[in-house]
Amino acid sequence: MQPKKIGLFVAVVFVLYVIITDPAKAADYVQIGFEGVSTAAQSIGDFMTWVVNGGQ
Repeated sequence: MQPKKIGLFVAVVFVLYVIITDPAKAADYVQIGFEGVSTAAQSIGDFMTWVVNGGQ
């Protein structure tokens, strides 16, 4: 097996383990991830608005 496939397999097994053993904590992790993505998208939007307005 290639190292990339092994790493993906280990990550999937870990995610499944966390979901099965502690669903509440897994839900918290997902929420944290979505909040991070949302914040990043908001920051990019703010930056683009700043650029369009001439950097002022």
